[in-house]
Amino acid sequence: SPGRRAVLRLRCGGRGLPTVALGPATNPRTRPSSQATEPPRASSHFRTAGAGVTIGGVPPSFLPDLPVLAAPMAGGPGTPELVAAAAKAGSMGFLSAGYKTADAVAGEIAAVDGVPFGVNLLAPNPLPVDLAEFRSYARGLAPDADRYGITLPATPVEDPPGDPDGWHDKIDVLRAHPVGVVSFTFGIPPAADLAALRATGAVLVQTVTSAAEARAAAEAGLDALVVQSAAAGGHSGTLTPREPVPEVPLPDLVAAVRAAVDLPVVAAGGIGTAADVAAALAAGATAVAVGTALLRCAEAGTSATHRAALADLARTGTVRTRAFTGRPARGLRNEFTDRYDGLAPYGYPALHHLTSPMRKAAAAAGDPERLHLWAGTGYRQATEEPAGTILTRLANAR
Repeated sequence: SPGRRAVLRLRCGGRGLPTVALGPATNPRTRPSSQATEPPRASSHFRTAGAGVTIGGVPPSFLPDLPVLAAPMAGGPGTPELVAAAAKAGSMGFLSAGYKTADAVAGEIAAVDGVPFGVNLLAPNPLPVDLAEFRSYARGLAPDADRYGITLPATPVEDPPGDPDGWHDKIDVLRAHPVGVVSFTFGIPPAADLAALRATGAVLVQTVTSAAEARAAAEAGLDALVVQSAAAGGHSGTLTPREPVPEVPLPDLVAAVRAAVDLPVVAAGGIGTAADVAAALAAGATAVAVGTALLRCAEAGTSATHRAALADLARTGTVRTRAFTGRPARGLRNEFTDRYDGLAPYGYPALHHLTSPMRKAAAAAGDPERLHLWAGTGYRQATEEPAGTILTRLANAR
């Protein structure tokens, strides 16, 4: 019936908590009508901020008390220690499954079990590379690769068709080891995979960069959104990476998405101060997620080379570039972005695999000019404080 509610029972560390109503199951903006008979969901790993909360336009109950979350950060900065520190502060963090094996993801889940956390997956949305452009780019990179004795491949290293970043194995891990929240970046997962994860009791969250992408996520049946502005550090979550990412201030983007769909919003991108948090919440976000603000904290796995660059006052700002991975991402400007951004073709993960050995060598050698120094526009606000201190300070906007 129209008044029936989909129910989610929450737990933290195995302890049952009150049942929470997440809004009418027949709401077309939160679930396709075919989901109206969905049974109550299984337990998740999340504690709740309160019971009786509906999903239509008000804070969702799967979020913790502190409205500043630790965003997923693939490639090293995101760690189980960071997730645990966020939970200890009354917040929550996300493990990033990107670029890890399924066994490694399972190990990290086991390491943080018992605290509220989510897992982020890089969803299927390949960006094929033109072979001639790839080879031309590889030849251009050769002098920088030669610095570290690296021979670049003449043909692209691609993920198996239909299984980017070990997608299917990671879905199996999350089915075997359910977590409270699963978020997706780069693409909206196939319906069958969403159904499989929903059956575990997970809340499903999609990263979007526009109102149009938010509508697509709502139509696919996602439960909530991470609304990411162009100011965000690291890869853009855009579903259409060949198209320019609109330079829209985060509060305006949040407002546009909230006007387009009736889903809870976590705002992300360029947040470095309590005032930034306040502006996002005032625009209609339920919470915010920060990544760059945490890059220098002790709990992050950020390399020493990256940390030093973030603190370097000689750095002139950030740029959005595809030079490192073939997909738009924001980082500190350096010699590599200056030299190669205009030459780099689109092509992910081909360019990611092409430059990865060189980037790892640069990080180990203390060479910031050949390293992807991912950072959002608020990077000057990143500090060496403990993660919990940073999250709590930013949350003082309330």
